[in-house]
Amino acid sequence: MFGNFWDIVWWFLWAFFFVAYLFVLFAIISDLFRDHKLNGWLKALWILFLIFLPFLTALVYLIARGRSMGERSQAEARKYQAAQAEYIKSVAGGGGASPADEIAKAKALLDAGTISQSEYDAIKAKALA
Repeated sequence: MFGNFWDIVWWFLWAFFFVAYLFVLFAIISDLFRDHKLNGWLKALWILFLIFLPFLTALVYLIARGRSMGERSQAEARKYQAAQAEYIKSVAGGGGASPADEIAKAKALLDAGTISQSEYDAIKAKALA
């Protein structure tokens, strides 16, 4: 299959560029569908050009819409980060509990003898902070 060392190097180089191109292509296609300001006909036109003139279209798209592509990507990342933070808060306990609820729970634990007065005071101070 490979004649010499440089044939192997060229094959890996071409494989690298092909995989990099696929990443760019998928990033462009996902950005097209993420952009709600662009109407369906323009999205279809971009896809058509990506099919028939792939390299040139990808280059033009990255030059013309690269900045907004980055902004949409950052907005999506912020949305996922906020959703993850909200999920972690809800799972960690006390995610949506009000300070009064936390103090009431701590008082019940104090009355049951599960926690000491100093622990109750610390929970109360934390809930009120």
